[in-house]
Amino acid sequence: MNIILLIHGPNLNFLGRRDPKHYGDITLPKLEMLVKKEAKKYGCVVKCFQSNHEGELIDYIQKNAPSAKGIIINPGAFTHYSFALHDALLDAEMAAVEVHLSSISKRESWRKTSVTAPACIGQISGKKEKSYLEALALLAKKIKL
Repeated sequence: MNIILLIHGPNLNFLGRRDPKHYGDITLPKLEMLVKKEAKKYGCVVKCFQSNHEGELIDYIQKNAPSAKGIIINPGAFTHYSFALHDALLDAEMAAVEVHLSSISKRESWRKTSVTAPACIGQISGKKEKSYLEALALLAKKIKL
């Protein structure tokens, strides 16, 4: 079975209530259903996880990476300072794509740098939920699904 891990960082559990200008109006459950539906086209199953805690995200990657083929991750604010999450992505030894609903290059200056993206095969941002679908397509191509 081709398993893709879909990992959401801090505050993404509040999608649908957060600033719609940046994040759109989609809720986390609807976003996950959208990705799961698209993944079926590639013969994949998506396992979803969200946490506001850095260590829980790392634990999830370490526990689930051995049975997965790839990772789609929105690290949220951890994008900008979590070298531990960067290392967990590298240690997973599989293709990962970083996604963001908003365009991080057009936000506050401190949001422009990602320390997690160098551990990924790509970063897609600013396309709301379409960022996730593009990430899935990129993974499918990379891991030949």
